[in-house]
Amino acid sequence: MIAGPSGVGKGTVVKRLLARDPVRLALSVSVTTRAPRPDEVDGVHYRFVSDADFDRMIRDDELLEWAEIVGHRSGTPRDAVERLLDEGKDVILEIDVQGAEQIRDRVPGAALIFLAPPTLDELERRLRGRGTESEASIRRRLDLAARELAEASWFHASVTNDDVDRAADEVAAIIEASRTA
Repeated sequence: MIAGPSGVGKGTVVKRLLARDPVRLALSVSVTTRAPRPDEVDGVHYRFVSDADFDRMIRDDELLEWAEIVGHRSGTPRDAVERLLDEGKDVILEIDVQGAEQIRDRVPGAALIFLAPPTLDELERRLRGRGTESEASIRRRLDLAARELAEASWFHASVTNDDVDRAADEVAAIIEASRTA
């Protein structure tokens, strides 16, 4: 499980990991109530669902974890994770810190990896570089990031994403070590 602030590069690091080890690794596709960004494909990047569908998934205990982040909700479908685990895959959850806390409590054997930005200024540059956020949304995300960084100490490992290849190498080594633990 990889968690960290929005804009830290979780998706980029995960893409590198999946490209390196597509046989043993799989990404759980989260559900979200937010609208897709221009480059996102339903079922690939996220499953985009209505608020009513998300409410039903919560009520029917279909989500392994979920959280509300900056005005929308996202979560991890339990059945998809269980299916991938049954196939013998190590499942990567790309989630936020609120969701990671639920995983910590519900899945004791999960490896919890925190992905941190080199600085908050760099995180702000990345968020602005997306070109998809309003000024108010960027401010909310940066405020949340400061709170999330304070939570890094309870993760099993913390990796600073100052260089994507180095960060992916470090995360891959953590995943490999968790297989033998």
